[in-house]
Amino acid sequence: MAKEINRIFKVDGKPFYPLGRHHLYMGGYTARDESVIERSFQGLKQCNGNTMGVPIYWDQIEPEEGKYDYSSVDTLIRISRKYQSKLIFLWFAHWKNGVMDFAPAYMKANPKKYKRVIAQTGGSLWVLSSHCKANLEADKKAYTALCKHLKTVDGKEQTVIGLQIENEAGILGSERDYGSEAQSQYDGPVPAKLLSAMKAAGKGEVYDLWQKAGGKASGNWPEIFGVEAAELMTAWSIASFINEIAKSGKAVYNIPMFINVWCSEAGWWPIPGEAYPSGGCVHKVIDIWKWFTPYLDLFAPDNFQPDRISHNAVYCNYVRDDNPLFIVESHPNLNGMFYDMADFNAIGYFVHFSQNEDGTVPPEQQRRMQITRSAAAMLPLLLKYQGTGRVHAFEEGDPGIHGRLKYPMDFEGHMGLIEVSERNPTRGAGLLIQANKNEFYIAGINFRLMLRPKPVMGKTSVALLGGMDLTHPSFVNYTERVDVGHFDKNGKFISDVRKNGDDMRGGVWVGPDDSVTRIITCD
Repeated sequence: MAKEINRIFKVDGKPFYPLGRHHLYMGGYTARDESVIERSFQGLKQCNGNTMGVPIYWDQIEPEEGKYDYSSVDTLIRISRKYQSKLIFLWFAHWKNGVMDFAPAYMKANPKKYKRVIAQTGGSLWVLSSHCKANLEADKKAYTALCKHLKTVDGKEQTVIGLQIENEAGILGSERDYGSEAQSQYDGPVPAKLLSAMKAAGKGEVYDLWQKAGGKASGNWPEIFGVEAAELMTAWSIASFINEIAKSGKAVYNIPMFINVWCSEAGWWPIPGEAYPSGGCVHKVIDIWKWFTPYLDLFAPDNFQPDRISHNAVYCNYVRDDNPLFIVESHPNLNGMFYDMADFNAIGYFVHFSQNEDGTVPPEQQRRMQITRSAAAMLPLLLKYQGTGRVHAFEEGDPGIHGRLKYPMDFEGHMGLIEVSERNPTRGAGLLIQANKNEFYIAGINFRLMLRPKPVMGKTSVALLGGMDLTHPSFVNYTERVDVGHFDKNGKFISDVRKNGDDMRGGVWVGPDDSVTRIITCD
């Protein structure tokens, strides 16, 4: 049964798949020359991406209290339109990686009004407190003004298709705020809404922590959650804080709004405030975030796990019916990108890569470009077939384990076998989509697909090699035609090159990384 995909990003009312580049600081502090910004968009086009994820900075937009400067925002929108690409802005404001670096100067200079988190030792941290109403009102006011401006300058064109609110929110340096306002809440009753939500859910990590602490019907935070109280209260506070910002912004401009997450699976002691920002939307507290952020569309995990088992384990916590997977920050080597699209139905993907001053991409990053171009070539099919079980992925081994040459695949009516070339140092990877029993589309780098019909009752010989030349088996039996091509703007497949005969000995190789190979078999 097909799974319905919640595609929150749309353009002109139609589902849109944002694929492209996550690029820090472009248009901000370090980019004074517009040619620098243009070079980044040229890099986006080199990978055939359609969307740029770009930070915008609170302290740059509000250099003085109540006075806004949108010149950097407008420049990015203008240049993005020139390159016919879309933008997702990342609002670096109250939090950026668990600290307050991008808060405006007037807030940094007035800690009495704009209060900071107080550590257990009594000293203040470089983190604005989510328990301070003045902090919330300042962030909400600036964000709402930004949304009004975006609606005015871009509401019709829809260059900006989404907003990330904050960046990896949470507290670094303490598991909670020990300031007076925070302490009063910690010692006060746990909100009735949270108790009701846990009772109604009857399961989940937050529910389990409640039960582990005794499952009391009422009480303060340590009475309800025991040793986990500090992190859970912080999660409730920060989630409520960000929800208020999203609510205010959506009231004036209703476009997708989301957060990204510094995950707790960091390969270090899993201590909140040390290994990851406490209160952030880690898997332990994702239910609290869901219950208290109705105005957020999704939570995007920043998953840097290098191996497939750990990588998948992170996403298993975030891929839920109420939370589609969107990758804002990807693994540097794009390990698992195709699996994320095939197995976890990722609805968008941003890639990190750098450029030389002349606009070229360093050789060590070329594989990222190749993989992204291959994914871009398949976007019309991803939009159509994700959730149907017809999207398959392949990736050759883990980094440094080049050499496994054959990988079996299972398709409807066909056995598949993928082979990579040991003469090519590039690790093979790709997407394979079976539109129907006899129609296959493949894209990627350094692999070929071999197909044989599965045995059926009375026709077992169809799957056997029999009297074929075993020294040069094609393994592509009953092929009607094979084409290398692309999809036009209407999603129609266009053949650029026809393949047959010796071109297919030993299977069908993928074409260039910006192409799609279509295989039509027959019975």
